[in-house]
Amino acid sequence: MRLATIDIGSNAARLLIVDATVNRQRVTEFNKLNFVRLPLRLGFDVFETGEIGKEKTLLFMNAMKVFKDIITFYEVKFVKACATSAMRDARNSHELVERAKRETGLDIEVISGDQEAIIVHDTHIAENMDTEHGYLYMNVGGGSTDVIFYADGKMRYKKSFDVGTIRLVKNQINDSMWAKIKSDLKTHIKCHLPLVAIGSGGNINTVFSLSKKKEGKPLSLDLLREYYETFSALSVEERMHDYGMREDRAVVIVPALQIFINMMRWTNIKSMYVPKIGVVDGLARELYQEVVNKQLR
Repeated sequence: MRLATIDIGSNAARLLIVDATVNRQRVTEFNKLNFVRLPLRLGFDVFETGEIGKEKTLLFMNAMKVFKDIITFYEVKFVKACATSAMRDARNSHELVERAKRETGLDIEVISGDQEAIIVHDTHIAENMDTEHGYLYMNVGGGSTDVIFYADGKMRYKKSFDVGTIRLVKNQINDSMWAKIKSDLKTHIKCHLPLVAIGSGGNINTVFSLSKKKEGKPLSLDLLREYYETFSALSVEERMHDYGMREDRAVVIVPALQIFINMMRWTNIKSMYVPKIGVVDGLARELYQEVVNKQLR
């Protein structure tokens, strides 16, 4: 079964195309055929003006047309698209969604923070970890950070905080907001087992690649602090030159590390695994289950 999923975030839009097949052990495997990321940076408009401007609207429409062409090329029958924090907050998001539907046929759902967290849960990453630890999953985006806490193989807590990399760049997160997040985490993230973090998002994936760690090995909190201090001392241009980052990544990687470090400190977590998964992966699994359920009716 060929599936396409689209995640329209505050910093970038992503398209994932997979073939879903059931192996001999009757386990569904999702084999990636293509992945495209386009740096729309919608949040830079929305978190400053409250809406998506003309220039970003044009970029958005061009991106959706590109995605539609790729989906058509791969002859995908089943498509699921969602938009998160920036589109949630934009006054004119309904207009963009309607225009995208009219001009490309793509049906985009603007989802809540809680829905986003549930989609992330559908990646089932923590369920494949051992039962000797508790896991705090953190997905850091441009407009929001989704947190899911697992213990004893079950989801114990989920929350979407309106703190993201672009909001930090725009100086929209004050001390009282940080204090509220700290209080929430300290109240709800409690476990008799030792805790580790699972991080996702393009920024932590970039840090993991730079670290040269082998896949499956964790990043330490101390290492994340070292990268934070190193990147903070550099300009955006220096980050691009010295570390080969794209401009949109170089702009937001420091606030992303700030979010990860703060949340790990407040929950006394010393290490983080980076399995390189995100909303589009969860969407693919959710879409697959929806299609299967319809076929069984």
